[in-house]
Amino acid sequence: MTHLSRSSGVQLHITSLPAGRLGPDAREFVDWLAAAGQTWWQVLPLGPPDRHRSPYKSASAFAAWRGLLEDPRAEVSEEEIEAFRERHEFWVRDWESYAGGRRAVADQVRFEREWSALRAYASQRGVRLYGDVPIYVAPGSADHRAHPDLFREDVVAGVPPDAYSATGQLWGNPVYDWPALRRRRYRWWVERLRRTFQLFDLARIDHFRAFAAYWAVPGGARDARGGRWVRGPGRAVFDAAAAQLGELAIVAEDLGVITEPVRRLRDELGFPGMVVLQFAFDPGDPDGPHWPRNHREQQVAYTGTHDSDTLRGWWESLPDARRAVVRRELERDGVDEPEIWWALVRVALGSRARLAIVQAQDLLGLGSEARMNRPGRAGGSWRWRLERGQLGGREAQRLAAMTHEAGR
Repeated sequence: MTHLSRSSGVQLHITSLPAGRLGPDAREFVDWLAAAGQTWWQVLPLGPPDRHRSPYKSASAFAAWRGLLEDPRAEVSEEEIEAFRERHEFWVRDWESYAGGRRAVADQVRFEREWSALRAYASQRGVRLYGDVPIYVAPGSADHRAHPDLFREDVVAGVPPDAYSATGQLWGNPVYDWPALRRRRYRWWVERLRRTFQLFDLARIDHFRAFAAYWAVPGGARDARGGRWVRGPGRAVFDAAAAQLGELAIVAEDLGVITEPVRRLRDELGFPGMVVLQFAFDPGDPDGPHWPRNHREQQVAYTGTHDSDTLRGWWESLPDARRAVVRRELERDGVDEPEIWWALVRVALGSRARLAIVQAQDLLGLGSEARMNRPGRAGGSWRWRLERGQLGGREAQRLAAMTHEAGR
């Protein structure tokens, strides 16, 4: 079971820092989080992004992106490279052959050096790092090339039609051949989670529902409507990892089409699920899990995610009738803030969910121009950055006060 204290944090990817990389901006943000009374800094995946800048279609499930380095030219000795190769022998040779020899490994040494320093800096200030693990690898990635026997050739990944898209989402990622992975005792996944917890104190497994059943789309399909649900591996992957790694500090991203088998798997493993305030307040679904009154302790409450609009953008797009529902709920709960985004931040912090995460954009009341990603669109996402000094002492004091009042 993932044991979390009652706490809160802010999601801001490394590329959304003013310089878009590690270094002084990252340390300043840690200082800001500490001043704001926050325990967690949640980031998106750290691997090399695709040509559209998406970190969810990375060239490696293990390697970090050179573009995040503060000092990509820092000296690296042969001894450091060899030591890194020994510590990460499962995956580094595959990355080395994919990405180009010694420099590829040297960059990983540099990243380990910089990331370890940031993690220590954060820990000294009471801030922990919360990561994100995309369930799938990118087509043609280092992992796909090195382990073709672990993936199916006849189908690709996606999700069926949903609130984001009437034709579903055709992701195109390779789909795991779970029987082949089982025959190898899930070694690839065990090593992937080992790497994850070398980097983070807590990790979100994106698209957790695929471990119960995944949407398999025939190769060559033009959209995701022709897919079908196929049974996943269940808890066996996590049991294999826990046997070697101990307790797994995992949050299950259980959004979308969630069935009883998905809920049962999540709860049997003791992983907290997710609720998102932007998915609440639907008068046609009063028993929906996202309504604040329906939150549970074993959950992580979000104001929004990297895939959703900012709170301000969401609010401005709501019809008047839905806004009236939100205002009625806020009034019922005694939440009185002049800006709707701060009112909803207060609601998230006040949730009975053990952990609350807010988006940095929502602390600034930014509109849809600050949205991180628009699912289903290939370009134009993953570009938003903070301006230097934009998130300041006033926001820190306000968030700290709310956090304290919420007992986090």
